[in-house]
Amino acid sequence: MGKAGKLALCVLPLLFAAQSWAFDLDDVAVKAKALAAEGYSAPQSQLPASLRELPFAGYQKVRFLEEKAHWADGKTPFRLYFFHQGMHFDVPVKINEVTAEGTREIKYDPSMFDFGDLNLNPDDLKDLGFAGFKVINEINAKGTHDEVMSVLGASYFRIVGKGQVFGLSARGLAIDTALPSGEEFPRFTEFWIEKPQPDRRSLVIYALLDSPRATGAYRMEIKPGRDSVLDVQSKVYLRENVEKLGIAPLTSMYLFGANQPWPRPNYRPQLHDSEGLGIHAGNGEWIWRPLNNPQRLNVSSYRIDNPRGFGLMQRGRDFNQYQDLDDRYELRPSGWVETVGDWGGGHVELVEIPTPDETNDNIVALWRPEKLPAPGESLDVAYRLHFSRDDAKLHDPQLAMVSQTRLSEGDIKQANLIRQADGSTALVVDFVGEALAKRSPDAAPTVQVSVDGNAELLEDSLRYNPVSKGWRLMLRIKVKNPAQPVEMRAALVEDGKPLSETWSYQLPAHE
Repeated sequence: MGKAGKLALCVLPLLFAAQSWAFDLDDVAVKAKALAAEGYSAPQSQLPASLRELPFAGYQKVRFLEEKAHWADGKTPFRLYFFHQGMHFDVPVKINEVTAEGTREIKYDPSMFDFGDLNLNPDDLKDLGFAGFKVINEINAKGTHDEVMSVLGASYFRIVGKGQVFGLSARGLAIDTALPSGEEFPRFTEFWIEKPQPDRRSLVIYALLDSPRATGAYRMEIKPGRDSVLDVQSKVYLRENVEKLGIAPLTSMYLFGANQPWPRPNYRPQLHDSEGLGIHAGNGEWIWRPLNNPQRLNVSSYRIDNPRGFGLMQRGRDFNQYQDLDDRYELRPSGWVETVGDWGGGHVELVEIPTPDETNDNIVALWRPEKLPAPGESLDVAYRLHFSRDDAKLHDPQLAMVSQTRLSEGDIKQANLIRQADGSTALVVDFVGEALAKRSPDAAPTVQVSVDGNAELLEDSLRYNPVSKGWRLMLRIKVKNPAQPVEMRAALVEDGKPLSETWSYQLPAHE
């Protein structure tokens, strides 16, 4: 036998060995499918009362020791930190590491944590397990290890890019959101995290999801950067039918803003993690829906076949819009779901829940597919999540965007130049974009406006805005029944073609 033949015989066993330890989405899908065929078994908490009854301030004292980080030897571009159980994070998740040699569980050890001045019995800390994990990366500066992804609680996770601070959350799956029957919160029960090679700039995470009526298998690959990106592949199985299945759900907070000012004096002009829902429909239309903090639960549904994308966006990037030195809302990312493949028929739904303060995530956006999988079959969905501070980059550059929506008391300027309130409601909508900036101030586009039957349109005037080099639309409406909302739409067009996205707004009802 020649030298080449001997070399081939030596290499083949190594190849087979490497392949035998390969781990992919199908391995998790086998578990998810088998789990869906069984009855649901609710997880049992073993958390002692001393940790379960911790107030939030007490839970914050439990700090992971950075020197105990997984992969702290610096041989990979990532590190893993872990969350301790406590408060309502009372059920452990199993976390495994995937290497070329196989998979192994990353074991909980109380010595990984600093418990501050909490008086805890060491016996209560034995074999507890983790509540979740953080992905750490030198995203902002060499030698500085910052959090880029946080996974904690049900199937929630948060991601930031360079120079961003945490804001909105994403979820693996949502079930029956905003239905009278109550929402079901699927949770990730087990993770498999691939140990990356030193030169790899992404991290692959597999997750198994479980809930009373659904299971799921997920492959998530995070790529930190100026805009961090998460590629998601998922297979969802149903134990039984659900009324509303939410795919790629995003959760955020909107308390008040320019379109809905706070009724009491506040030095912060706006307070929100996201200010609007953006949709890129399958027919090419772009839609912008400013968010509200309604007086009662509100669900808006957009019939969209084969959506190209949707997201909860934070367009305002000027500190002066927020004036908050602690929470820095201008640095919070937008979350954009870029669909991959054909998603078929369905609806993008927006849920707005009343909230009295900024501690509640009261906004949900999700995709509701028209067709659900039969028992034993999977719903396969792939998408890319963008976490960005540059909404224009995610938008069609040929179409103008809405930069702001402002609410005002309607009035008429009298002959003596004094403005007289006339009982109407006014809305100011600013459109901006590269194409508009190139137009002559004398070349006003055509504006199309519609309002529903609960309002009379009194004014729809358009004027050039020399500050933004865009166009400002002034709407004045007379609401017929303030206890009912008013639906409005507006867009700039030319020769029958859109020059802007469609502004789609719901003026909330007032009791």
